[in-house]
Amino acid sequence: MEELRLFALGGLDEDGKNLTVVEINGDLFVIDAGLKYPDADHLGIEMIIPDFKYLVEHQNKLKAVFITQGHDDVMAALPYLLKEVQVPVYTTPLTAMILESLLKEHDVKDAQIHRIKRNGSFLIGQRRIKTFGITHSIMDAFGVAIHTDAGYIVYTGEFIIDFDIKNEAFACDITEFSELGKQGVLALLTESVGADRQGHTSPSHKIAGYFEKALDEAPNRVLVSLYEQNIYRLIEVLDLAAKYKRKVYFHNEHQRNLLRHVEKLGYYRMPVGIEVSKESFDNTREDLIIIVSGSGPNVFKSMLKIASSEDPAIELRPSDTVVILSPMVPGTEKEAGSMENELYKCDVSVITLDRRKVTSMHASIEDIKMITYLLKPTYYIPVHGEYRHLINNANVALDMGFNAAKIVVLDNGQIATFKDGVLKDMTQLIKLDEVMIDGNEHLDVSGLILRDRELLSTDGVIVIGMVVNFNTKTVIGGPDVQSRGVIYLKDADYIVKDLGFIFENTINEAVSAKKYDNMGVRQEAKDRMSKYLLKETGKRPLIIPVIVELNLPE
Repeated sequence: MEELRLFALGGLDEDGKNLTVVEINGDLFVIDAGLKYPDADHLGIEMIIPDFKYLVEHQNKLKAVFITQGHDDVMAALPYLLKEVQVPVYTTPLTAMILESLLKEHDVKDAQIHRIKRNGSFLIGQRRIKTFGITHSIMDAFGVAIHTDAGYIVYTGEFIIDFDIKNEAFACDITEFSELGKQGVLALLTESVGADRQGHTSPSHKIAGYFEKALDEAPNRVLVSLYEQNIYRLIEVLDLAAKYKRKVYFHNEHQRNLLRHVEKLGYYRMPVGIEVSKESFDNTREDLIIIVSGSGPNVFKSMLKIASSEDPAIELRPSDTVVILSPMVPGTEKEAGSMENELYKCDVSVITLDRRKVTSMHASIEDIKMITYLLKPTYYIPVHGEYRHLINNANVALDMGFNAAKIVVLDNGQIATFKDGVLKDMTQLIKLDEVMIDGNEHLDVSGLILRDRELLSTDGVIVIGMVVNFNTKTVIGGPDVQSRGVIYLKDADYIVKDLGFIFENTINEAVSAKKYDNMGVRQEAKDRMSKYLLKETGKRPLIIPVIVELNLPE
C-alpha cells in the first residue's frame, strides 16, 4: 500500500497564505499558493508568503500545483514559487488568465499552465485526478480529488452551497460530491472560516437587496467599495446599475481588466452602454456609480485617498453616498478604520453592510455538513482558518458523529502520515519561517529589519559619525550627531558630548589593543551607547555609528 503524508505550509492558524501538500510515496502534489496580508506590527511589509524550502529541496518529486481559484490568498504567492522551481500548474481558464497577467508582472517566463475543466477527470503520470466545480465569490473555482489506493483525498477549496446560482461559471453540482463519496474518500480537507455560523451561507451572501435600498435612497452620485476579486458582488452592482439606469465608472483598472477576462470567456457580459470611460469621466455627473476597488487593505487606502482629497480624478461632495461593500478582513482593520473616519469628516452619507446580516462567501455549518454527508470521508481535516476556526470546524464533524480519532487538526508544518489507509503518526514537523515580502524581494526571515523598523517607529534613530586617519587610526574629525525622534539636541548638549566621548574612547581602546576593526568597533560603540541612552533617556533608539576612514598623505 501507498504511504501518504498530508501537511500545510500555510493556511492553518492564520487567515490566508494557503498552501496544502499531498505527498504520495514521495510524489508531491501542491494545492494553492497564496499570500497573507501583514499585521500592523509588520512595518513596511507588503505581504507574507509560505516558506517554500521543503518544496525546493524536493523539487524533483514535484508533480503538480493546483490553483483552485483566482483570489490572492490562494494564488498570489505562485510567482515566488515558480522563480525557485519548475512545476506544471493546473487551473481553470479564468484563473489561468489571471495567473498569466500576474506572472508577466513578476517577469516569470516559461511557466507551464494547463487549463482544465471545473468538472473533469485526468491523469498526472499514473495518478487519477478529479475536479469539481464549487460556488465562491469568483468564477471558475473548483475543488480537487487525488486518488490513492485507500481512497480519494478531497480538498474542497473555499465554497458555499447555493441552489439559486444561474451562472454556470459560479455553479456547483452536488452530484459530483455524491459520486466521489460512492467511490470512497479517505480524507476530506475543508475550509473553516465560516464554521461558527449557523445554517447555510446562502442567501445571506447577497448584497443586491441592501444596495438596491441604497440606490432608492440616493438620488445623486454613489461610490461603492468592493474587493477587486469579488466578481459575484461586482456583477450584483453592475446589474443593479443597469436596472436603475445608472452609469458606471471603474476607479481601478485592474478590476476592469479582470472583468474583461470574464467577458472574453463568455461568463458574463456587462450591460451595454453603462460604462463611463476615464476620458469621458466628469466629477459633476450625478447619475454615476463609481466602483472603488482593490485587494486586501488597498481598497480602503484608495477610498481614504478620495476622502482626503488626494485622488486626481474624484472629489467628494456632500450630496454623495458611499456604500461600503468590502467588509473588514484580518490585516485591514487599521486602513478600514482610517477610511471610515475620514469619510464622516466629508459630510457624505455612509452606508456600511451589517456583517451579521450579510456574510462572506465561505461555508457555514450546514454547507459543511452537506458536503461532508455526501463525501462520507474516513478522516476529517479542517483547513483554511485561525485555530478557533479549525476547532469550530472539528466540532461540526463531532456533531455529525465522527469519532474524535478520525478528526485531524494540524498546525503549519505538522505532518499527518497514513499507511494502509490508517493514520499512523502526527509527530513529524517541518520547520517553517515567516517569509515576508518587502517590495519585490524577500525580507530576511530573522526579523532583524522588522525590529529596526519597530525601533524607528517608537524610539527614533541616532546617527553618529567619526572621521579617522586610515593609516594611524587616530580620530581627526567628529563627532557629528543627528537625532530623529529621540531627543532635541539643543536641550541635551551633554548627551551629544557623552556619545562622542564613548565613540572616540571605543576607537582609541581598540587601536591601543591592536584590535581595531571598523565593523567590530562600530558594534562595540553601538552597544555602549545603547546602554548609556537607556540609562539617561529610558529609550532604546536605533543607533547607527559611522566611521569614515580617510587615506591622508603622510
